[in-house]
Amino acid sequence: MSQIRQYHIQGPVLLTLNKYADSRGFFTERYKEDYKKLLGVTTNFVQDNFSRSTKNVVRGLHMQHSPGQGKLVSCVNGEILDVVVDIRKNSPTYGQHISVTLKGDEPSLFWIPAGFAHGFSVISDTADVLYKVDCHYCAKNEMSIKWNDADLKIDWKVTQAVVSDKDNASPSFKDYSEKPVF
Repeated sequence: MSQIRQYHIQGPVLLTLNKYADSRGFFTERYKEDYKKLLGVTTNFVQDNFSRSTKNVVRGLHMQHSPGQGKLVSCVNGEILDVVVDIRKNSPTYGQHISVTLKGDEPSLFWIPAGFAHGFSVISDTADVLYKVDCHYCAKNEMSIKWNDADLKIDWKVTQAVVSDKDNASPSFKDYSEKPVF
């Protein structure tokens, strides 16, 4: 039976999916409309995104504003550490983060509503990540926060992180906090 997990930070929700396994492998219903209700999602998804990354890659911390973008994240192969940071200025958990391990052979969906910066690191040799978003990407409304920001103290569970130049050039959480949009 599917299980819901909520966190000390209101908004993000993890849905562990039913897995039917036998000697051939396993089957899971990766997505169905009923999951939105279980997760408390009230928006519609408009796009699916897919990424393949290698061990020690860190992607993030990314967000979009005007409109904010919600994401329904799933690791379909390999293992990742998925991280969200509360960037809602008036939230009692502003600046706090949640880390969730997502594995391809343990099907789950992680709902991240707008108002959170998102990133992940790859724990396995490779990882395939599939996620639905509730609004289209808009480059002019994209923002980021430095993945290894000293104030956030995120343990990405990797050694020798492989990070894009763009992500390495992201502003600190303190700089972001001086002009937040959420």
